[in-house]
Amino acid sequence: MLVAAVLLILAIWSLFETINAFRPIRQQWLLFPSFVVSLITIELPAHFTIAEVVIALVLIWLGALDVWLGWPALVLLIVSWVGRFVLFLQGRGARRVVNEELALADIPPATTSVPRWRVVTAFPFRPKSVERIKNIEFRRVAGKVLRLDVYRPVGGADGLPVMLYLHGGAWTVGDKREQGLPMIHFLAESGWFVVSANYRLSPGATFPDHLIDAKAAVAWIRDHSTEYGADPSFLAVSGGSAGGHIAALLALTPNEAKYQPGFEGVDTAVQAAVPIYGVYDLTDRLGVQSQGFVPLLMEPIVMKEFLTEEPERYREASPIDLVGNQAPPFLVIQGERDTLAPVEEARAFVDALRRQSAQPVIYMELPGAQHVFDLFYSLRTSRMIEGVLAFLEAMLAKDRSADEADEADEADQAG
Repeated sequence: MLVAAVLLILAIWSLFETINAFRPIRQQWLLFPSFVVSLITIELPAHFTIAEVVIALVLIWLGALDVWLGWPALVLLIVSWVGRFVLFLQGRGARRVVNEELALADIPPATTSVPRWRVVTAFPFRPKSVERIKNIEFRRVAGKVLRLDVYRPVGGADGLPVMLYLHGGAWTVGDKREQGLPMIHFLAESGWFVVSANYRLSPGATFPDHLIDAKAAVAWIRDHSTEYGADPSFLAVSGGSAGGHIAALLALTPNEAKYQPGFEGVDTAVQAAVPIYGVYDLTDRLGVQSQGFVPLLMEPIVMKEFLTEEPERYREASPIDLVGNQAPPFLVIQGERDTLAPVEEARAFVDALRRQSAQPVIYMELPGAQHVFDLFYSLRTSRMIEGVLAFLEAMLAKDRSADEADEADEADQAG
């Protein structure tokens, strides 16, 4: 009976995980634990199912089906595994979404693919073909030393295009070493110079400190990255969650002096932006954020102002209010089931961009994806980062063609 009870407990937990993956809890106090469980279940369904099958077989061999309690447990497990198979298919479906959205912008799929073995191992170990130069100091401010890491192909190279990545963590936690690693490694393997930078965190930092620090990282890239083999004439910016918010703001506020104190003359314009599961509206005007987003996070910790008293400050910090016809090309990526950065905000942001921007705006809404889905080398993450590479390569080619055309015109005028 004890073995059967263990099988039943396994089955109940497995079924809860699967149900929570399809319908994650959005109630305020259960929001984060539900997110963590659903993220792992959604992105690694095959891994967890295989583990559960092995455990179930061991329990059955020990006699779990010798009593009646074991049979309903087995049924529940099978139902859960069927659900996991659906999650697996949704992960595979990311390829279709990515390729369709690229095709709409006349961008071919990436010619470089993520190796299958990475999806099997899942964890983002740095490949031998990529070197990391750690902890380069780029700013001293408010008693803190801010550092960045550089990722580039082993052996180095010259003239590498640049991507700046900004980590997430609700503006309060996180580090340059922790997030976005599958994309960072893949881009570096593919010939990109990737910078992952830290920025000051709240509550010690108050917005716009986070954005100012990100622009200071851009200033370092403009001034120093050539020493490491980069060509900062093409600079893209990306980030996840709070980092996606900062990346979008950075792209939409080029060369604004109030966000560049002490380095006002540095060109902080970027040539492309790739915010991933970002936050685009700090006012929650759509009413889709969690109940505590504004009163428990924004007001006392990040903004340190009440929304009702300083609405203009909140609008200045909301990318959706800053879109215009000078925006660079955008690739916006969002998960359909994101409970921490609701998909409705991303849709509204993309709609606003498409109405006003003169540059390409691509939107990839990935079926079944939760927040921070790119923590692992899952099927979904692999297809997504291949799409990012395709987008960046296309924007790079477009930018360089424009430069060559300008140089040809100048030569004709000189002649």
